Formats: sequence, structure tokens, C-alpha cells
Amino acid sequence: MSDLPVNLKYAPSHEWVAVEEENSVRVGITNFAQEELGDLVFVELPEIGRKVTANEQCAVVESVKTASDLYSPVSGEIVETNLDLANEPEKINEDPYGTWIFRIKSDDLSELDQLMDADAYQAHIE
Repeated sequence: MSDLPVNLKYAPSHEWVAVEEENSVRVGITNFAQEELGDLVFVELPEIGRKVTANEQCAVVESVKTASDLYSPVSGEIVETNLDLANEPEKINEDPYGTWIFRIKSDDLSELDQLMDADAYQAHIE
């Protein structure tokens, strides 16, 4: 088993989700995703204030090999983006679980029940 953080939730599309205070969640991509993509060269961040629904495409990460869409794990409003990634997208490669991409104020945290825990995500990627 890999070293998946057990405090996170995981989407089938390889985003991780950390629940925070006041119904907000931080979102990043998993180590599996960044390894598959290779060296990241650009991150297209979602617009702050944008309303998204669960499973809606809302951001893009680009590597030297390909581009990959990122999906919102919950419905809500984009309230913050990690602006450091504009100049340093490689931070995701260096520390995928320590580098978040965007934060959403969730309309309904029960949507997180549809996501996987670390064990289920591990089985998903094997």
C-alpha cells in the first residue's frame, strides 16, 4: 500500500479533498495523478466566486505530456485559489498532498460521502 493520507477523501478522477472549517474543502491532485502526468508546467485555476456543482470540470493541469481536467468534488463556490502555482506548478509534483489547488465553500458536505477513503482509492488505482 502506498502512503495515502487517511484524513483525505478521494475522487475517482484523482482529486483529493481535505475538509476544513466553515463547510470549506481544499482540493489537490493525488500522487498517482501527478506521477501519471509527469512534470507539471501549467495550472489553470478556477475563477474565484465561480459556482460549481459536484463533478463539474473547473480547472486544468498541464504537463509536458498532456493536459488533464480537474473536477469539483462538491457543489459550492470557489473561494480561494493557490496563486503560487501560477509560477511554480512543479510544487504539485514535489508535494502533491501538501499542495492544494483551490478551495470551495461547500453547499452540502454530505456530497463527500460519495468519495472514497484511502483504502478504496488504493484499490481504485491498482
